Amino acid sequence: MTPNSAPAAPSRRSFLASTAVAAAAVAGGMPLLAACGGSDSGSREGTTSGKNAKKLLPAYVAGNVVTPDIPAKNGSAVGFTGKLDLADLKTSVAKKLGKGGKVTVMSPFWGSPPKADNAYYQAMNDLIGVDVVWQNQDGNTYEQKLGAVLASSEVPDVVVVPGWNMTGKIPSAIIGKFADLGPYLSGDAVKKYPNLAAIPTDAWQRSIFGGKLRGLPMPSPYVTSIVPLYRKDIFDKEGYEVPRSADEFTALAKEITNAKAKRWACLDMKWTAFNIFGVFSGEEKSLGWNLVDGKLVYRIETEEYLEALEWTRKLFAAGYVHPDAKLGKSNAADPGPKFAAGEFLIYNQDISQWWSRTAEQATQNPDFKIWGMDIFDHDGGNPTLWAKNPAGIFAFVNKKTSESVIHEVLAAANVTAAPYGTKEYMLTNYGVEGTHYTVKDGVPTKTDQGNNEVINAYVMIASPGATIAHPDFPDVAKGQVEWQQRMGAFTKKSSFYGMQITEPSRYTNLSNDFEQLEDDVVRGRKKISDMQQAVSDWKSKGGDRLRDWYQKILDENGSTAAH
Repeated sequence: MTPNSAPAAPSRRSFLASTAVAAAAVAGGMPLLAACGGSDSGSREGTTSGKNAKKLLPAYVAGNVVTPDIPAKNGSAVGFTGKLDLADLKTSVAKKLGKGGKVTVMSPFWGSPPKADNAYYQAMNDLIGVDVVWQNQDGNTYEQKLGAVLASSEVPDVVVVPGWNMTGKIPSAIIGKFADLGPYLSGDAVKKYPNLAAIPTDAWQRSIFGGKLRGLPMPSPYVTSIVPLYRKDIFDKEGYEVPRSADEFTALAKEITNAKAKRWACLDMKWTAFNIFGVFSGEEKSLGWNLVDGKLVYRIETEEYLEALEWTRKLFAAGYVHPDAKLGKSNAADPGPKFAAGEFLIYNQDISQWWSRTAEQATQNPDFKIWGMDIFDHDGGNPTLWAKNPAGIFAFVNKKTSESVIHEVLAAANVTAAPYGTKEYMLTNYGVEGTHYTVKDGVPTKTDQGNNEVINAYVMIASPGATIAHPDFPDVAKGQVEWQQRMGAFTKKSSFYGMQITEPSRYTNLSNDFEQLEDDVVRGRKKISDMQQAVSDWKSKGGDRLRDWYQKILDENGSTAAH
């Protein structure tokens, strides 16, 4: 329904955040976890895939409670384009599975957490039949808190870990501290929880850590979430054509830019450049590796990577990029106001901004129309896109909890994973009608109380398969899903797609500096030759050894890539 606004700056972490909840920028240092105790028979490094993974995965049983207007295709979300009819909401949890127990949950939170006894938490706990007690932590500094808690003996019953926080020793702590959910969910066992059974298998594959099914996932589309967004209203008025090649984009940028009139073509287009030049995904380290002519290659070693940076550098050098983007590390400031003012006409950001920008401008600027460009290949053909991972945020259960607590957690997850169009989804995502939201002309709108209470809590325990629905702007929902489906047709799965891989800690920081170096190169502060030197250093400092390590995983597990 209401989409999730992503942080302003496109970064590896904000890609993942976009699948979660309304979030402020995830930034700051990456302190390593001090001491993570806990013994476990599972390996702390590597992955689990192939035949071994199949034995652990829950059976997939498609939900039949609600039929989407646009079914999922090519890795897209499902789409709903109709108005909301509260009288027609379905029930997906026929019987309350909770037994009245207490469950503590630690989760990242962006904003001011509501009081513990608020009306939303009370209503959700009543529906689930479990007393869920939230230990909300500041999402911007969550990694530090996570590290401290996992290093202690006081671990809550449930801990939510976003993928972007799985650095340092945290993956090892996940394996040591959290329970194996396989006995409760693997195979047909999941059928006790129909909404969990309807979560796509790919998302469950990502929930295997250290040889055990440990995570409850938040599924996401595997199609890239970064869209080249543009001012369609101004394009139509000026007669601008949407470009279909890198050269056409550059020519259009020249035509649009008029610095004296305070109009520039775009912001930093680096992430779109990676897509149009076919660079392997940068969302997660394992996705950056792929077999090329029988040899494992990392994304930074490819010609396409350098070509993408060079093309982006030329946009900056020619003066086509808004000065704001040149100043910062990335698109640091909120691009909304200057995009609305027409100071620039194109920028790349999370797909959720297609809706949020539309909603922002609907009343004050009725002519405003934002739309998403299809990604093209740099030479004008069809693009080669690379799949991102099908889940990015996970909830884990403390291995010291009792079996009864695990059942309570799964009862909660079965409610929060209810599909759009159900009573459970409405309560999870919108709260109580009349208290937290009202519905007018089929469009739900949160009240002030709803905006204060119904934010990033229960959705973090588990979520349904990716869904896009905007009753207020159904044409945007349709546009988003159809964009995903068109781009999904050109999306390939790389060698380690869907695998939950824990790299040896000695390689943890090996490629940490490349994102900053990329930003320096495209802004002209460093040269392409500096990047080439950095790649050479990366190889000698451990990159080649890391390649051998990944090759061993491939030899033992096989590739998950679609051929």
